[in-house]
Amino acid sequence: MKKSILKELELNVKGDILTKEYHKNFYSVDSSSYQIIPKIIIIPEDENDIIKIIKIAKKYKTSVTVRGAGTGLVGSALNKGIIIDMKNFNSIQLNKKSVIVGSGTLKGKLDQVLEKSGNFFPPNPSIGNFCSIGGMLGNNSSGSRSIKYGSTIDNVLEITFIDGNGNKRILPKNKHLGKKIVSCITIDEKRIPKTSKNSSGYRIDKIKSEKNAHKIIVGSEGTLGIILSAKLSIKNKPKKRILFIIEYESIFEAAKNSIEINKTKPSTLEFVDKNTLKQIKFNFSKKAKCVLYIEYDEKINTVEKKLKSKNKGKIIQKLTKSTDMYKWWRYRDSSLHYSLKSIRMEMRTPHIIEDAAVPLEKIPNLFSTLKKIEKKYQAKMVIYGHIGNGNMHVRLIMEKNKTKLIKNIAIEYFNDVIKNQGTISAEHGDGLARSEFIKQQYGEKNFRTFKKIKQLMDPNYILNPGKIISKKSTMIKNLT
Repeated sequence: MKKSILKELELNVKGDILTKEYHKNFYSVDSSSYQIIPKIIIIPEDENDIIKIIKIAKKYKTSVTVRGAGTGLVGSALNKGIIIDMKNFNSIQLNKKSVIVGSGTLKGKLDQVLEKSGNFFPPNPSIGNFCSIGGMLGNNSSGSRSIKYGSTIDNVLEITFIDGNGNKRILPKNKHLGKKIVSCITIDEKRIPKTSKNSSGYRIDKIKSEKNAHKIIVGSEGTLGIILSAKLSIKNKPKKRILFIIEYESIFEAAKNSIEINKTKPSTLEFVDKNTLKQIKFNFSKKAKCVLYIEYDEKINTVEKKLKSKNKGKIIQKLTKSTDMYKWWRYRDSSLHYSLKSIRMEMRTPHIIEDAAVPLEKIPNLFSTLKKIEKKYQAKMVIYGHIGNGNMHVRLIMEKNKTKLIKNIAIEYFNDVIKNQGTISAEHGDGLARSEFIKQQYGEKNFRTFKKIKQLMDPNYILNPGKIISKKSTMIKNLT
């Protein structure tokens, strides 16, 4: 990077500017398997800093990539230009039915504040305590409660951000910009995933008018703007909850049964396979292949009868005490940790096919595809996830240096997911792992719409280039 841009940044930006090798190394990785060494890292002091950074980067044709807590699994926050760390944007302003949160605020901190007021923000990723609100917005995070409460995109009322020209924008307040966004949108409905969760591409399907134009920013992975803050919808914390753990001797039996159980309207419907069960201190049946977690947070006096009428498995736990429920949810939320714990380092493959989803009625098809791939490529897997949303997290167990084979598996898997009207990413975004498949996912017409929106918000393509709107294959490049 030219010394002139560094000098100009140092003269105009109040925040910290980091260029030491150990800083670059730290920001060259996140929770994915990718590594890209940036040239400059900036921790802006305020929004004026960000405006100046973008305008200077635009002048020198340098990329700008925003970073939250670095918990992303697909390399969304990695690039070789300027990295902006939003840790100083950590304000929380609590209102009666909403909260305005700085993008650098950790979800765990927000939860603490809301807990005191008897409220909660519904999206709850497993890494929730440590991820940032900006990261959740950027990836359209969700978690176990999304079956009832929706993903991040369904719980955002307003977003304040800086676009690729260095202009501060507030959507949907800025009606003029909102109308421009709407005018860009033409949709091929047939190519839109028919899933309840989706964090792939730009969510053009969520924008019906300028009133919800802000939703285009959610899931955009910093490619359309640098989020400063967001106004989030909050809910009253449920007074009572009940959790059932149901054991099954077949993953296909559990998949089919989940379709019926979903009709009872649970607040969560989760799946973990036998690999996670090995880590749980409970005497499961020797024939157990998986369990479902089914939780209800309303009408709990009547739901057990409804559940039993649909249930085909064996209820092994019925929990109402918060301490007991917390213990079992820790087991579920630790599925990623358990899967990695059981896999040797050299067998830990990148998070590529990690979080696809299909419509719930097609979840048996998804399991069939995974079994077919497992047999064809002799690749073992750890499977867990939000089965109520048709969203499965898949951890391949094979030699991680077999990158071409991993890509072949991904291509085959994504082809089947798309054929089943699914999405290649339900809640973790596209990043370096999946952006090259966006056009295949959405088709030519929708992809043209994506490019129009990108050109409107970031005409010079300096914001996180290579993500979503990608011209190059990045899936197996820059892997560590």
